[in-house]
Amino acid sequence: MNDAEEVLKKKIQLIEKKEMTGLVWFGNDLRVLDNDVLAAAVEKHSKIIGVYFIDPKLFKENKFGFKKMDVFRAQFLLESLNDLQHQLLKKNISLLVYLDSPENRIKDVCKNHQIDTIYKQKEWTYEEASSKKAVQEILEKNIVIKEVYNQFLYHPEDIPLKIENIPQVFSNLRKKLEKYVTIRHETEISKLTSENICLEKTNIPSLKELGFDTLQQENKTAFPFKGGETEALKRVHNYFFETKKLAFYKNTRNGLIGTDYSSKFSPWLANGSISARTIYWNVKKFEEQETKNQSTYWLIFELIWRDYFKYISIKHGDSIFKIGGILHKNYSWSENKKTIQEWIDGETKDDFVNANMIELKKTGWMSNRGRQNVASYFAKELKLDWRIGAAYFEAILLDYDVHSNYGNWMYVSGVGNDPRDRKFNTQLQAARYDPSHLFRKRWLQ
Repeated sequence: MNDAEEVLKKKIQLIEKKEMTGLVWFGNDLRVLDNDVLAAAVEKHSKIIGVYFIDPKLFKENKFGFKKMDVFRAQFLLESLNDLQHQLLKKNISLLVYLDSPENRIKDVCKNHQIDTIYKQKEWTYEEASSKKAVQEILEKNIVIKEVYNQFLYHPEDIPLKIENIPQVFSNLRKKLEKYVTIRHETEISKLTSENICLEKTNIPSLKELGFDTLQQENKTAFPFKGGETEALKRVHNYFFETKKLAFYKNTRNGLIGTDYSSKFSPWLANGSISARTIYWNVKKFEEQETKNQSTYWLIFELIWRDYFKYISIKHGDSIFKIGGILHKNYSWSENKKTIQEWIDGETKDDFVNANMIELKKTGWMSNRGRQNVASYFAKELKLDWRIGAAYFEAILLDYDVHSNYGNWMYVSGVGNDPRDRKFNTQLQAARYDPSHLFRKRWLQ
């Protein structure tokens, strides 16, 4: 190709780009910094519109009697959407928010804004895949949906393994990732022209419109933070560079009381207000500027655990939601409603379990140490169907993530990836992590 042909080709590409409108269908990627979906759209289009659907189905009871999303995560979502809308406007990108299912509304959005390509985060779990399929079935044939992996630390295209060969044991995967894969750098997008601002306006609904009463925050909560990318980045800066608590993370991460025993990044990670890569590169910055030790490594170690459960769910598909788990175990499980309700209300025979469950019920938050204990107690002491416990966590937890939630519940219930099939001795755990009964007194009085 000669120089004249090359110039002509570039002109054609620019013309095509200007004529196309891209729709970014946001999901659990509610951020601007390091958003590969948004970056892919901006690369191909001069005009971008963002959209988010709050599906009313999330607030209806499932077969286990719980909403998919209860009040704590609902409020965190609304805060995150308000911030995303503000951050996108800084890039001259509008965000439309609808209290409706995507299959009901997206066709009209595409028609009204001359959309030819929809960009979204790649998902593979059942409900998310079903939502995409429902949308594809009602779209005009000329509209393309492009999916982009956008939630990993170690990008799926970079790992030296086929998905079917992902190791069942975490440490085996971790060692391969650490040895052979380089973490990609964050992506950034340039500011679009002001002509990109959409004339259509939508309102982000209130909690009341979602069917909830106003939420009064419990003053004893260990997670007093708000949703959104701005708050997430503020927390990173505070935990790393202002208080330097990262340097002690490994020593404090099993704590139970207060805001700083752990990073508290998980709720923002769960809805995508911050990416794992952004956290990773801030850890590296901290290591350069402050110190590099076991604690700085351990926070990255926890991000690798998060990736691990995502890879396990890709590998095993819907098995992560089935009673036998990925091991297809044929255990005998109870569904005793009275026993389940006692666990939810913190009225079991175990005071450590009760304290953790009351904290969760009142705040939407529970420590990692607490989660392992209450889940093990539910499945292995009470012998209740672990999927019911997982469904309750899905409803209540601020940081619910489908892969980590079901992966962890399988793990502690003996139907997942724990090669030792451990059962937690909750009273020994209480003696070790709450020796002065401070945590139990905090929530049981």
